[in-house]
Amino acid sequence: IWQRLHGNVDAALGWIDRDANHDGDGFTDYQSKSDKGMANHGWKDSGNSIRNRDGSLAVPPIALVEVQGYVYRAKLDAAWLFRQDGDEERAHRLEIDANNLRRRFKRAYWMPRERYLAVALQRNGRQAQSITSNPGQALWSGIVDLDYAAAVARRLLDKALFNGWGIRTLAANEVAYNPIDYQVGSVWPHDNAMIVAGLKRYGFEREALQVFSAIFEAATHFRDFRLPEVFAGFSRDEYNVPVRYPVACNPQAWAAGAIPFLLQSILGIIPDAPGRQLHIRRPCLPSWLGSVVIHGIRVGDARLDLRYERSGDTTLVALLDRKGDVTVRIHY
Repeated sequence: IWQRLHGNVDAALGWIDRDANHDGDGFTDYQSKSDKGMANHGWKDSGNSIRNRDGSLAVPPIALVEVQGYVYRAKLDAAWLFRQDGDEERAHRLEIDANNLRRRFKRAYWMPRERYLAVALQRNGRQAQSITSNPGQALWSGIVDLDYAAAVARRLLDKALFNGWGIRTLAANEVAYNPIDYQVGSVWPHDNAMIVAGLKRYGFEREALQVFSAIFEAATHFRDFRLPEVFAGFSRDEYNVPVRYPVACNPQAWAAGAIPFLLQSILGIIPDAPGRQLHIRRPCLPSWLGSVVIHGIRVGDARLDLRYERSGDTTLVALLDRKGDVTVRIHY
């Protein structure tokens, strides 16, 4: 597969470095060339989604906080691929690029007064300082400095962002907040799934389980437990059910993938097919979920069945069945 896709990876990396940095500051950004084009090119692509604290729209070019994380992770993952292919020099350059990006990111996006990350950099390198869910996806990528991660985690679970059913796209105390607008106050399941993975990555198991439980409970209020693309951001204190977003896609692929990804995160499942290993890192189940059995986990050509069981504050893992050459390593 790598031999077939090598050229595509090269092209993508070249585009990042050559074409996706309109103002030359080294951060991946976007800017529409036509007034008829979409204003925002991130996953939050509605025209009003990227805001300043006063409610005004961010001014292009816009370098989203989570996109820098995507680039950071892409370069590290690409470095691994090049190293496996014997190109140590290219791998080393990509790792240097990624680490340099991480250092510059720390200085450019951190808001000392807010103890949080800006949603974006806008024209002339100014921060767009609204409080959003986006930094949670930056946790997923690993770009957030360890010194700042705890503050980011706390802010994500603050009642202005966390509404009891999930983490809002925009905090409820922001000028532009609207719980029934597409991406300025609503809750997106896939966004929350990535945030849970980020919280888990940095060791915030309690916070990860809080969001996991909220999204899982929200799913029980939708037909066939099918999470919609998005639901309204009204607080659980106001309504005892998640309020439906009137025109949400349902089913929707992102939302359908949220629960499996949430489970993978809290169960700590990290496959390593080339190494014929399955790593399980800090597995944890919420207090209301006593056990989970997973059948048919694929690691290369091998298959595994696992049982997770909560015992006090610890989640134990048992190997029920194994077919093929694979080693299971559990890291508590």
